[in-house]
Formats: sequence, structure tokens, C-alpha cells
Amino acid sequence: MSMRAAAPVLTLTVLFCASAQAGAKSFHLEEATIDDIHRAIHAGEVTCKQVVEGYVARARAYDGICTTLVTKDGAPVPAASGPVRAGVAVKFPTQTTAITSLVPDFSKYTGQAPDFGRMETTMSDPGVQQQYGMVAGISNAGQVNGLETLNLRGERSLSCKAECDAASGALPASCPQECDAFRKLPDAVERAAELDKKYGKNPDLKSMPLYCVPMAFKAVYDAKDIRSIGGGDVKYAMDVPPQDSTLTSRIRKAGAIIYAEAQNAEYNGGSGDPGGDAKVEHPYIGAGGSRDTWAGAACNPYDTQRITGGSSAGSAVSVAANLVTCTICESTGGSCRIPADHNNVASLVPTKGMISYGGAIGANPYHDHPGIMCKTIRETATVLDALRDPKTGYFDSRDYYTALPRGFASKVPYASVLSDPKDPKPLKGIRIGVVRELFVKFGPSDAAISDGINKELKVLKDLGAELVETSDPQYPDDPSIPNAEFGFQDAIAETIPFQLPEVLAWKKDGKPEFEVPGYDLSSRKYLVAAASHKAPWPANLNFRTVFGNPPEGNDPVSGYTFSFQFAQYLQDRGDRTVHDWESLNANAKYYNEVRQVAMKNWENKAIDTRTGSVAYTIRRRDTLRMMTMKVMQQNGIDVFVNPVTTTLPEKLGGPGNPPAGKTGRGGFGYGAMLGISEAFVPAGFSDTIYDASFELGKDGKKYENVEGTQPTKLGGIGLPYNMAFWAGPGEEAKLLKVASAYEAATHHRKPPPGFGPVQGEP
Repeated sequence: MSMRAAAPVLTLTVLFCASAQAGAKSFHLEEATIDDIHRAIHAGEVTCKQVVEGYVARARAYDGICTTLVTKDGAPVPAASGPVRAGVAVKFPTQTTAITSLVPDFSKYTGQAPDFGRMETTMSDPGVQQQYGMVAGISNAGQVNGLETLNLRGERSLSCKAECDAASGALPASCPQECDAFRKLPDAVERAAELDKKYGKNPDLKSMPLYCVPMAFKAVYDAKDIRSIGGGDVKYAMDVPPQDSTLTSRIRKAGAIIYAEAQNAEYNGGSGDPGGDAKVEHPYIGAGGSRDTWAGAACNPYDTQRITGGSSAGSAVSVAANLVTCTICESTGGSCRIPADHNNVASLVPTKGMISYGGAIGANPYHDHPGIMCKTIRETATVLDALRDPKTGYFDSRDYYTALPRGFASKVPYASVLSDPKDPKPLKGIRIGVVRELFVKFGPSDAAISDGINKELKVLKDLGAELVETSDPQYPDDPSIPNAEFGFQDAIAETIPFQLPEVLAWKKDGKPEFEVPGYDLSSRKYLVAAASHKAPWPANLNFRTVFGNPPEGNDPVSGYTFSFQFAQYLQDRGDRTVHDWESLNANAKYYNEVRQVAMKNWENKAIDTRTGSVAYTIRRRDTLRMMTMKVMQQNGIDVFVNPVTTTLPEKLGGPGNPPAGKTGRGGFGYGAMLGISEAFVPAGFSDTIYDASFELGKDGKKYENVEGTQPTKLGGIGLPYNMAFWAGPGEEAKLLKVASAYEAATHHRKPPPGFGPVQGEP
């Protein structure tokens, strides 16, 4: 069901004029790649302006609300309007979802009253409403809510909207003075027209490799010509920042169209709640998915009832549904990895520091790093090349993590190292390590992806690669693949005793997490013996546990990282109204009480800057990276491969998958911890899912998520999943060679069936 109003007449040029010879054209906007756009412009099949207007038309058709409020009784609510997108005010559904249709035994529930869904006016604009509290996904919504602000004149800023963004004439006295400079910047359509006028059919693709490529950014990246506030509902004096983030600037110089800010989990997920005086009185029940206060929740285009995964959801959704060509995502943990996996798009996350994070809102400076999302891995290489400055390379003085050793970056363009699709054995001489620790099936829901990726390994063999697998006692040995002579368990035993011995002291439910009968794991004698493989190593201290989060109460990483990063961003932005934590919260609203409480605690929490949390994080990366590289080098491995995750996306508003600590799953966040290069490529679809269920606790005060055991047949083409490739720091070239060879041999990318061409689209 579509939640968009009928489109009014817009002041945009009519799309794809009737005089064009449509029958002679081979360009199709749906699934168009960077190369497709360049070829079509050169052939005169389309202009840059028509490309951008085509994406605007798709946003008008598909970028609406896809969630309903969850209420106590399911009663309808009055009609309400949201912000303007693509010339149309977003319309919210009037029907609601009764909580009794989502959870069992609600009449027996005696806990705190839930944070029921409701419509409220926003802080940013009292004429705009948004959904607050609990929401649920709509089946076959026909909308995805992936882009929250389009770079279109009059709607690209709330500080400078309507007449304050008029291209000519005197600035009205009621408008902020900052609008005078802002309104002189062209919007996306105007910029496309400028490019057409200057270059026509023959753009200089050598100096502008992203010529006329409409791109979106996760909302945490600043852009000087569009509202950029991390997805928050905050009343800045000027909601458009004074300058571009480094990546926005470089992509702009490469000829791309800065087209939109993509929806995200507000402020990269907001790093949870650090605890403090503020307490939640109305809990949130159900999976919230990726959500921010200004835009709301994004929905999976392959099943709009379901979540999108991770905080870069809008970046993935907008590429998947063909609302943009490519996007820039961000990964603190799995924020590029999981959205790409759940939405059938390709993603490249380079080594931490390879591309700059300067001019963006972060959650943890040591982990935050950008990624690239496109429909193909080949396109991500083109974008990566475009981000290299002719003089400074990938270094950026705004981000000290980009001061990497000069040898990290490839001497040749990354697009030149891609595998030749005509070569029948492009991976001959490449040795790939299969990480079996991440194939383990802890429940029925793991089987579809684990088995699917296992079958895809044959493709790598057929392409000439030599496979070697690590071992896990919970996953059967594959006799057709040789075992690694030195595995992760061996490397963990060698490195942890000296580098990170406190891990052995972790406790779970008040008891030691790791034990070896007859040994004192805290003693020097044991640590020395274990490091030399002369004493048994705890069987459960393996890849998944060492790369997963420690049990509650054991993690020394405090909230200093997020509180520091955000405070620094607000200071450097220099807004007259919002410039620190206190002024931020004083001028903001949050989409539910959980977020409101968390943000208040971030403001009030006394941060001990002498904490060892950052030092621990640095030590952890050094230890785990050393461990991983030893496994690679001792076995002659070039690239690792494994599932991105083994679970499919749950229903938005429904029960989430039980946490890794309860199921044994975990360890998939290795990329952010290691700061290494990763590539994610579409690998197939599942036609079956095992959805979790809610169960009311024995005390009646809270609901638990219970592992699914009953299969549900999925309609359409099913739900997608990706294959993960990863390598050492600075090894993007090798990674891209392998990932592009697999992609060319499989072509698992399929557009979501419910989001086809709109009327007039080529």
C-alpha cells in the first residue's frame, strides 16, 4: 500500500521529452551503473539533467513512509503530513497496529506502560509531523523511506526553505542571513543542467570519473548545499553546515551530483545509553530497525515489513531500490556490512584511514570509517579511485587516521586491478581461507545462509582459486577442502596471553567465562605455557568470542568515544544555536523515550578522560590484527571468505533475533575491530525464514525474544544475502580482484520486484 500523496505539478523540466527516439535507446535508469550513465550521455540517449530528474521521479514514487504506529487498541489516527520530498509532502498512514497483534498475553503484561506510537510535531518545523514511539513495518508498502532530504531548491533546508532558497531577488528580511550565500548554490537538477551546458555529450571522464552520477550520503556526512544533521530533529540556527565533509568535496570535484542525504540510525546508532540519572519509564517493545527522528524508519525493499540492518540503512536501501546510483555509508561495527547484506547491494569498506572521515558525525573515532555502496563491486572501485586526490592521495589533514604508511594505497587505479570477466580462471594462484567459525548453524535460521554460501565456494574453485578452511568443532569438516595447518585457535592462544590476558578473566552470569580443568588461567605459569601450545586452551575462547562483545560488565570500553566525537563535531560546526551537548538536547526531540533518555545521559554523564577504554580498544585491534595476519601468512592465504551473517532480517516492530550471547552467534564485527578492508557481494536469496517470537517473562514484566523454529515460506524472490571477502590492511587491490571475479561469474544482484520503472522512465 502506497503512503504517498498524488504528486502535484512540479517546477521541474518534463522528463525525457517526447521528441526523443525512445525505440533507439538502450539506456534504462533502473539498475543503471556508472558506465551505463556515461555511455548513454555520450551516445545522446539521455542528458545529465534527465538522469537526475528520473531519480527525482523515482523518489516521488517510492521514498515514502513504510511504517504504522503501534498503539494499544489499533484505532486509526488523524491524517498527518511530513516534510516535502521531491516536491510532495510525505503522508503518514492513518491506520495503526494494535500491540496485541504483535505480542502474546498482553492482558497479562504487568511491566511499565510501553512507549506506544503517536504522531507529534517536530522540533525542526512545527508544520511537520513525524511518528514517535513504537512502529511496525507495513506489508507491501510500496515505499522504503531511504532518502530523508533531497537536494532540491526549496526543500533541501528548513533554515532556508521556500522563499529563503529562491535563486534570485533580494533575500527576504525574515530569512537567516546565512541563506543569502546558500541559495546561490545550485541544487541537484540545476547542477546537472550546468554540466550539460558545459560538456554536452563529451564530458572529461578522466578528470571527472563520477560525472553525472547522482549520489547520496549517510546523513552523518556534511554537505554545504543540503540539510546535514545526522538524521536528528534539531533546530539549528543553520541546518546546512558551513563546509563539505572531505568525501563530499572530493566526490563533488569528481563530477558527481550531490543528490541526497540518506536515512540512518540516528547519529550512527547513538552508541546506546551510557547510564545515568535519566531512566526509561516507557520501554520500547519490538525491533526498531534503522530509525532517525527526522526521517523515521527505513524498510527493506525485498519485504517492507522487515528491517534493513545497521545504521547505514538508507544508504543501502536507496541503492537497492534504484533511488540513487551509489552511496557513501559508514561503519563503526557492521553499519555498511549488514545493510548491504540485507538489501542485495555491493559494498566496499576500505582499510581504516584509507578514505577520510573528516567532517562527519562519529560514534567511535578509532572504529568509524567510510564505505562505498553500489549495485556492483566494480563501481565501488571507480568511486574509490575518484576519492584519491591528485596531490595528497588519500591523506586528509582533517582526519589523522588517514596518515597511513604510503605503501598502503595501490600505485595503480583500483579499477585496473579488477578481474577480466572474459578470463575463465581469473583467480588462478589466489589462495582463499574459508572461515568455518562463521558458518556454524546454532539454530534452524542459520541454515539458509550458511548452506547457501557453502555452495557458492564452488564458484571460487571454478574460477581457479585454491581453498583452505579453518576448523570449528561445531561445523563438519569438508573433505574436499584442505584444513589450515595453523588456525585462529592457535593464533589466539599465542597472542592473548601476553597482549590481552584480561580476556581470560571475563565473567558471565557471575561465573568465569573461560575455564580449563586443573589450571589457573590467571597465573603466569599457565599464560606462558598456553602461549607456547604446552597447555590446553579454553575451547570456547575462539574466533567468535574474541571478536564478539564481552559479557556485560566485562567491557572496559566506556562512553568517552561517542561523547568526545560528537562534542568535537558540534564545536567545529560552529552553529550559533547548537554548539555542545547541552544546546543540542535543548533544541532537539527524539523518536522514542529510550533515545531521549540515552541522549540526556550522554549530556550529563561525567566522563573520566583518564579512562583506559581507548587504550584497551587500541590494544585489542593490535592483538586481533596480529593474530589474523599470522593465520594469513602462515597458511599463505590471500583473502578470507565467509557469510556476512547467518540470520535474515526480522520484522520491523516484531521480535528481534536473540542476541549473540544467548545463541553463540557473534564475531561478525571483525572488520571494524581490525580496521581492515572488506568487500560484500550479493550471493543469493533465501525462500524460507525462521522468525523469532515474543514470549512474556515469568514475572510478566517484560518480553523475551525466542529463537524461531517454524519455517515461513517467503513470497517473491525471497530475501537476499551477501558473501563477505576480507583481507589485511592496505590489501584492497587483492580483495577487489577476488570480489569482482565472483561477481562477474554469478550476477546475483536482482532489483526488488515492487520498485520497477515509473511512468516516463527510460
